[in-house]
Amino acid sequence: MFRGVNNLSLDTKGRMAIPARYRERLESVCQGQLVITVDRDHCLLLYPLREWEIIEHKLVALPSLNPQARRLQRLLIGHATECELDANGRILVPPPLREFAGLDKRVVMIGQGNKFEIWDEERWNTRRDEWLSETTEEDLELPDELGTLSL
Repeated sequence: MFRGVNNLSLDTKGRMAIPARYRERLESVCQGQLVITVDRDHCLLLYPLREWEIIEHKLVALPSLNPQARRLQRLLIGHATECELDANGRILVPPPLREFAGLDKRVVMIGQGNKFEIWDEERWNTRRDEWLSETTEEDLELPDELGTLSL
């Protein structure tokens, strides 16, 4: 499981060093083989290859005549790019994906269990603050799936 918030930098070539605390786990789980793709929130998703293959299989199985399913397939599978941890524990974030997520120098990598989200630091801070300040009635209603969750 990947958890925690990490403030990182991209170098001039678009490489990002994966925090040391995750590297050993990524080497053992996927031999440093990763897949990076887009997310609808304009961040990037970084999966160990094995985890991505599970998601990809589910996406491919969606009905191709359903417009929303096709849109999701096009976005997630269409932008999926394999990357590998180099000898220094870095990955290269491809230019089109950096552009999509607005990544420049300062980024935030957030563990999400089986994957990471990669955000532009300023965008992450803005969105996080928006989510924390949302207090409308609609925001307080939980989906049924969360009704039994205890934190």
